Amino acid sequence: MVDETMVVLAEYNTITEAEITKSILDSAGIWSTIQNEYMSSIYPTGVMPAAVAVRSSDLDKAKELLKNR
Repeated sequence: MVDETMVVLAEYNTITEAEITKSILDSAGIWSTIQNEYMSSIYPTGVMPAAVAVRSSDLDKAKELLKNR
């Protein structure tokens, strides 16, 4: 069985920032998901940030990809 453990890569105050990061990851072939996607748009900025999560096996590759962003 493949380990599908998800880990948070980054947290953002706006859903737009999280969607941009997800798009960058998707284009590089790294599967990701946005946690708190809807809640972060309801609550005031910083209360419940949108979190981009990736598989733990992709974490290092994702960090390297976003390092210069």
